Amino acid sequence: MTKSPAKDACGSCNAIELEPTPMAVDRSRQQFRIPTMDCASEESEIRHAVNGIAGIGSMSFQLGARTMTIEAPPAAVEQAVAAIRKAGFDPLPIPAAAPGVTGASSRMGAPPGLVTPLRKMVLALVLAVAAEAIAYFLSEGTATTVAEMVLALGAIWLSGFDTYKKGLASLRRGRLNITALMTVAVTGAFLIGQWPEAAMVMALYSIAELIEARSLDRARNAIQSLMALTPDKAEMRQPDGSWMMLPATEIPLEAIVRIRPGARLPLDGVVTAGNSAIDQSPVTGESIPVDKTIGDPVFAGTINQSAELEFRVTAAVSNTTLARIIHAVEAAQGTRAPTQRFVDRFAAIYTPGVFVLALVVALLSPWLAGWTWTASFYKALVLLVIACPCALVISTPVTVVSALAAAARRGILIKGGTYIEEARKICAIALDKTGTITEGKPKLVETEILDGSDGEALLTVADSLSSRSNHPVSKAIADGLNREAEEVTGFTAIVGRGVSGQMSGERYVMGNHRLIEELGLCSPALEAKLKVQEEAGRTVTVLASSRAVLALFAVADTIKETSRTAIAELKALGVTPVMLTGDNQATARTVAEQAGIADARGNLLPEDKLQAIVEMRSQYGPTAMTGDGINDAPALAKADIGIAMGGMGTDTAMEAADIVIMNDDLRNIAVAIRLSRKTHAVLWQNISLALGIKAVFLVMAVFGNASMWMAVFADMGASLLVVGNGLRLLRAPSDDCKT
Repeated sequence: MTKSPAKDACGSCNAIELEPTPMAVDRSRQQFRIPTMDCASEESEIRHAVNGIAGIGSMSFQLGARTMTIEAPPAAVEQAVAAIRKAGFDPLPIPAAAPGVTGASSRMGAPPGLVTPLRKMVLALVLAVAAEAIAYFLSEGTATTVAEMVLALGAIWLSGFDTYKKGLASLRRGRLNITALMTVAVTGAFLIGQWPEAAMVMALYSIAELIEARSLDRARNAIQSLMALTPDKAEMRQPDGSWMMLPATEIPLEAIVRIRPGARLPLDGVVTAGNSAIDQSPVTGESIPVDKTIGDPVFAGTINQSAELEFRVTAAVSNTTLARIIHAVEAAQGTRAPTQRFVDRFAAIYTPGVFVLALVVALLSPWLAGWTWTASFYKALVLLVIACPCALVISTPVTVVSALAAAARRGILIKGGTYIEEARKICAIALDKTGTITEGKPKLVETEILDGSDGEALLTVADSLSSRSNHPVSKAIADGLNREAEEVTGFTAIVGRGVSGQMSGERYVMGNHRLIEELGLCSPALEAKLKVQEEAGRTVTVLASSRAVLALFAVADTIKETSRTAIAELKALGVTPVMLTGDNQATARTVAEQAGIADARGNLLPEDKLQAIVEMRSQYGPTAMTGDGINDAPALAKADIGIAMGGMGTDTAMEAADIVIMNDDLRNIAVAIRLSRKTHAVLWQNISLALGIKAVFLVMAVFGNASMWMAVFADMGASLLVVGNGLRLLRAPSDDCKT
């Protein structure tokens, strides 16, 4: 498996760069919504329509949102819009979002005309059925014929005007897409006197398009529903200390916002007052509320559960964690997964191929099979209806988009369809230690009082000394002891060694192994104790008086509670875990054993981690890398799949990664792999369904008694089957994401 950047995964299907103008021009970006742009073939039609227009700098498409963005001078944009309308599409300008409003939110409401109203389709179907009934029950005659024609024309006018318009435009350009095939089939049926059939075909086709569009929108808009989680207004503190309710878009950075119990947070921030439990499931996927206190980060869209909080705003509405997730998933929806690119290429060959087969049946079967010309022509028209590759074409995007949305709901941000498919191939995974397997911050894990000293008094001394220091190890000891600190006089920080101070007339030092050696207080017994702790990967701080060593405090970066389970799940999936860390080998081995990892590699620089990825790929096969720091970014970019921890991770690591775990829970890596495997299975189920149904009806059309409206039913049924099958991914809980 070779890693491809997201921009390459899109290929020409997602963004095209047209020939730039030879001179500097005033270009602007204009975004349009195209309600009837559902699949890659229609995107291709639009690209062909604007091909050759001078001045267009670039065009990009997001099929998931049915949007197109043009970068060009205003005159060129106008020409492009006119050409697109001529091709049978109606681009609707999207106003520039107000400050602080994301693209997703500006598109939440679909404009009128997204799909043909259902009542119009029902009326068309009633007219088509009436025409069929007249043809079946009444004897032939002028009045009967006129009634059939009038009813059929009414049904076609109500249901097929847009289809005809786009189909004729495609035929003029020599492009055999779905609408072109339907236009030819319905016109041909009308010409040979099969008016009720023509009406029924167009009515059923339009209803199928209506149902498909709404089903696809359900998948496409699943992630946008998160925008509703963010309140439009926020209560901000004024300079005089009062509170005022203001639109969230008007809240500046560093403002203080108050959030009451039971309310959703409108913005990202850092708690400045209060203690409460926050339900973070909309952003991180965590099912258990997280306690928040002063200094802790909070996210827009999460729910304050138990008490009033005040927080300092750290991100505008357009840049909150939730907004970035939505933007990233929208961008990912525009990329093409490998299976989707295969299906698009196959459909481009399949549709013209069946069209040629229909011509052969129409022109040669009267001589080869002895059929009448009318019968031959009718069978050819049935073949054209069956040839519509709609079910095949929509089988992949609806599945991929559903999978991306399902992952985002669980706090897993996947940056494109390529990665949702490729993750299933992972054979090995490299895991950074600090912040990935471990908590990423030291904790006091063991305290030992020596020589029968007064333990309570010594713990108070240790807490008093350590609480005066800003060193992470000292902070971990103070937090772990959590006692009432007493006054320290003559406090001194000994650089690289520890601290010292006087309490109750006694001078104490609190420092590392080297300091105790320099003071001449080491003994063989103490050396043995220190060796045991250091071999276990712990940092030991020693409390001593001027005469003797009094106590030992062991601090370590403990592994996360979920790490052991996560490693076990990865092994169960056949993925080999390997730990890579810059820590010493003894610490690496200790942490790896606790987590259940057999292969631990320590003392690694960033370039060493990069080399380790190369070695793992040659040894095991496709390899993923998981990390959270700047030093992990090169390995994340080099791996087949880069996975970043989003909670503690740096922006550099998250930018380099292909998948971001928003809640830092390693178990979500196994969820992502299972989801990838299930997505791949659903993709091929859909392709098999679409092609299988069409193969059966192709045989029936040539050798059996399949009619045109039966062919439309088959195509509609296949489309609904693949859409429904793809949407299952939205409903599946994480435990069910298994092949």
